[in-house]
Amino acid sequence: MPSALLRAIPKVDLLLKRAEEAPDFYPAPRVHLLAAIRRALAELRRDILSGRLTDPPGLETLLAAVRGHLAEETAFSLRPVVNATGVVLHTNLGRSILGQAVAARVAEIAAAYSCLEYDPQAGERGSRQAHVESLLTRLTGGAAALAVNNNAAALLLIMAAVCGGREVIVSRGELVEIGDSFRLPEILAQGGVRLREVGTTNKTTLADYAGAIAPERSGGLLKVHPSNFRLVGYTSQPTVAELAALASARGLPLICDIGSGAVGLRLPGEPEPAEVLAAGADLVCFSGDKLLGGPQAGLVVGRADLVARLKGHPLARAVRLDKLCLAALEATLRLHLDPDRARRDIPTLAMLHVEAGELRARAEALRTDLAAAAPALDLAVVETEGQTGGGAAPEYPLPSWAVAVTHPGLSAEGLDAAFRRGEPPVVGRIHRERLLLDVRTIQPGQSALLAEAAARLSDLTARE
Repeated sequence: MPSALLRAIPKVDLLLKRAEEAPDFYPAPRVHLLAAIRRALAELRRDILSGRLTDPPGLETLLAAVRGHLAEETAFSLRPVVNATGVVLHTNLGRSILGQAVAARVAEIAAAYSCLEYDPQAGERGSRQAHVESLLTRLTGGAAALAVNNNAAALLLIMAAVCGGREVIVSRGELVEIGDSFRLPEILAQGGVRLREVGTTNKTTLADYAGAIAPERSGGLLKVHPSNFRLVGYTSQPTVAELAALASARGLPLICDIGSGAVGLRLPGEPEPAEVLAAGADLVCFSGDKLLGGPQAGLVVGRADLVARLKGHPLARAVRLDKLCLAALEATLRLHLDPDRARRDIPTLAMLHVEAGELRARAEALRTDLAAAAPALDLAVVETEGQTGGGAAPEYPLPSWAVAVTHPGLSAEGLDAAFRRGEPPVVGRIHRERLLLDVRTIQPGQSALLAEAAARLSDLTARE
């Protein structure tokens, strides 16, 4: 019987001809259509050989399977999602999102030639750093600045260009893992430096740093802000000002990695580059796609002579930003020149500053929309807590409001999976056997997408 069914499977050419004649397949590229047909036929053969199929399917049934595979073949892998987790800087969901004006600026540069490394006034080659350097120095007070492709790259470049071949002195309590199993000591080692760990996990003194300095081998002092964790209790670390005075007296640079890079945000526990430079740091590096609210970037500000060494190092080319990131970064930095506009037009800042009353109103409105779209859902507006995310301010949760969703025929995990498998995927979080849709991170205009997702879920459960 399986052999007879296998012989009855239509040929690829037949299905291709029928698909190309059907208006709902047009204008699918032939390469995707062939791949979808072959996947549908392979699936059919598996069903026959496993015994799950005992009768040959009709041609229309096969074409329907081809349509499903074709949708998967032609869909983009990287696509938008609705973030309903309440985590503003969600690393897995892309961290900061760009405001409309910034995104429009990126699209404009992407669709045209640009003066990336050309000075139209002088008629000669220019520097791609010129588009952002003056903005960074203005916002932070640094004498010079450099932008590379992420903060780990910034620190790697600093180690190679400023401290390479020598020891860098750092507190044991600041040797962090920054995510995805990347550990700070391993990154620093790639910069060609030797780590000299001082103090203990919870307590390091200025004398510990001073005792480790040796003129013949020391290349600098490093202070790392522990963005993604906090030590509490019996702890002690020297201040930036104390370390700066020691470094200056011994003729060494003080390098500060402050992680998230808040600029004018005044978020508890998060240092700002201007403050750290004012305290005496020689170089400060931080991220562009966290609290700054821009694209992925690593930003370095500080002493002009040290920044010049970074720019002249061979590694600088390997970690440089492309034109699209530079366009987004320049537009984001320009918004920061006006703090009120930045809090309004940079989505990360807008989400962090929204008032509790506004969040509750949004949750009530979302509940109304979901109830109209899917009456079978059990919906409640609840208080909850989100997070800044991206390793920023881990000990300061964000009070928020959410719509708690339950369904009589689905578990919380089932609801979560159903929302995630829609288009666009809706990503919430499960808390106490309910799916929470936190409105802090749901963007303006996305309530309709959530209502459509709920309606699709309602249709699916009704058919079942």
